[in-house]
Amino acid sequence: MPNISRAAGSIPASAIRMLTPFADQAKADGVKIYHLNIGAPDIKSPESAVKALAEFSFDHLPYSNSAGTIELRKAMVEKYYPKKGIKIGLDDILMTTAGSEALSFVFHAAFDPGDEVLVMEPYYCNYNTLAKMNGVIVSAVHTDIESGFAVPSPETIEEHITPATKAIIVCNPSNPTGVVYSKKDILAIADICRKHDLFLISDEAYREFCYTDEPYFSVMQIPDFEENAILIDSVSKRYNLCGARIGCLVSKNKELMTLVTKFAQARLCPPVIGQAVSLAAIDAPDSYFKAVREEYIARRNYTVDALNAIQGVYSPKPQGAFYTVAELPVDDATAFCKWLLTDFRLNGETVMLTPAEPFYSTPRQGRNQVRVAYVLEIPELEKAMKILETALETYKKI
Repeated sequence: MPNISRAAGSIPASAIRMLTPFADQAKADGVKIYHLNIGAPDIKSPESAVKALAEFSFDHLPYSNSAGTIELRKAMVEKYYPKKGIKIGLDDILMTTAGSEALSFVFHAAFDPGDEVLVMEPYYCNYNTLAKMNGVIVSAVHTDIESGFAVPSPETIEEHITPATKAIIVCNPSNPTGVVYSKKDILAIADICRKHDLFLISDEAYREFCYTDEPYFSVMQIPDFEENAILIDSVSKRYNLCGARIGCLVSKNKELMTLVTKFAQARLCPPVIGQAVSLAAIDAPDSYFKAVREEYIARRNYTVDALNAIQGVYSPKPQGAFYTVAELPVDDATAFCKWLLTDFRLNGETVMLTPAEPFYSTPRQGRNQVRVAYVLEIPELEKAMKILETALETYKKI
């Protein structure tokens, strides 16, 4: 029997989806599951996007340009990004198969095997998977739940830089913590990158979901930082088009963009139908985002208050995105999350959460924590929180 790749064998399973087989079995047994494990909101997509998909017509479906359709790229450059205070040209943007492919392209083009990328933990666990796929080492700067996962000081971040460090990556707002990096934070990290000649990769998939009064500040707005700045973006969360699988990579670093174009050409093109729907979504009115933002603030407030009302549970209040990390009165959150799916039922229902330990690089950190995605309507969240409270009471007696 041929040997499989040792490198592939070291790739971790997705923390977000690794319990899916147990959820599938529970559903097959007739159990209703409240999914708080995955960032798949129930918010409706913009009407313009829904209409575009309904009216999409073709007698054959050709490839698009490897960089994406010219219509979508122009709309991003001329309509979407200017509203966000971001000025780029057509040569500075490449459409990708969601934000994950954009980041994978960056790991291919900007790193050599053995190079390090610095992240703040807890971090989006798929960063680790994508990095390992490209031989890149993830090095983590720890943040803790007691401080609300506050952004580390520049001095602390700089202490973690080694000769192998090639870039710093931030997720702003953060998945999984909901932390928002302020303009001051971003500029301080940019200064570190200038000093050490590093890339600053900013994952801004949750840009629209900031609940602070301070205007959002993008990596692409940093003055005199063109060669260092890389923006990872996606329509998945912004327009609730997760299944469209459209994202983009933005940078004014010409050498980098030339290299990522080679990888884009090798995979031919991003999904054409997804690009058409994404193009239409750009016409969503400001009222759409206002209503969605208000809904998420209400869901956040309810969820965090409900979590903190459960004995032994603590969750800081996130400033953005639609996740929070909660500490539970359990020794092993992974075992608890599995037990919720395999053994616990409340009136034929249960809840699915994501264990937080895989969002850390530091061993045993986050072992008693979970990531909660408040992506359901409040009546559904109320039921989910009741199930969680009852489950924790039951679990203590086992």
